[in-house]
Amino acid sequence: MENTIIAEGKTTNEAIENGLKKLKVSRDKVEIKVLENEDKRSFFSILAPRVVKVELKLKEESKVNIKEKKEIILSEEEQEKAKNNVEMFMKDFVKQLPEDTEYSIEKGKSGLNVSINSEKLGFLIGYRGETLYAMQNILTAVAGKGLEQRVRVILDIEGYKAKREKTLEELAEKVAKTVIRTRKPVKLEPMKAYERKIIHSKLQENNKVETTSIGEEPHRRIVVSLKNN
Repeated sequence: MENTIIAEGKTTNEAIENGLKKLKVSRDKVEIKVLENEDKRSFFSILAPRVVKVELKLKEESKVNIKEKKEIILSEEEQEKAKNNVEMFMKDFVKQLPEDTEYSIEKGKSGLNVSINSEKLGFLIGYRGETLYAMQNILTAVAGKGLEQRVRVILDIEGYKAKREKTLEELAEKVAKTVIRTRKPVKLEPMKAYERKIIHSKLQENNKVETTSIGEEPHRRIVVSLKNN
C-alpha cells in the first residue's frame, strides 16, 4: 500500500475524502497537505474546471497497523490437500446436523468454497452470521493443516450471504434517500469488512451521496453523507 498519495476534488474536503477512500483509512490516520487551494485561482484559470489537490501521508502508527493482503496462489497439490482436509472434517460434522443436510466443496487457486444446505440450519448461521463466520474460521484452520501456504475458505449456509447482500443493498438505497431528503449524514451500525464493501459498492455510482468508513475493528462503521458538489 502507498504511504503517500495525491488526491483531487472540486473542494478541499472532497479531495481529502477521495484520498481517504483510496487509502481506506479514517481522517485521523493521515497527515494532510493542501497542494492547490480552491481560493488561489488566477485570472487565466477562472474558466477552467476547479480542481483542488491534496497530499495525504499515512502517519507512522498507521503504517504499522495496515497490512496489505498478499494474493494467495495454491498449487493443484495444495488445493487437493486442503479439500481432503475439509472433506474429512465435514463427513463427521454433518452427522451432527439434520439428516437432509448436504454440502459441497469447490477448490480454487486461492482456496475453497464450502456450501452447506438444509432447511433447519438457522442455528448454524447465528445472529448476523456470527456463528457462520466462526465456523468459517474453523474450516480455514482445518484446510491449512499440513500446508505452509495459507488457505482461504469461504463458507455459505442456506444461501445466507446472497440474502444478506440483498438486504444490505436495500439498506444502502434507503439510507441514501434519507440523507438526500434530510441533508444530514447517517451513521450505520458496525459491520464486517465484506458488508461495508457491499454498501460502498452500492452507493459508489450515486452522484448525490458518498460513503466513508470510520472507527477501528470490530467497531468500524460507515457514514453516508451528501457529496460536496
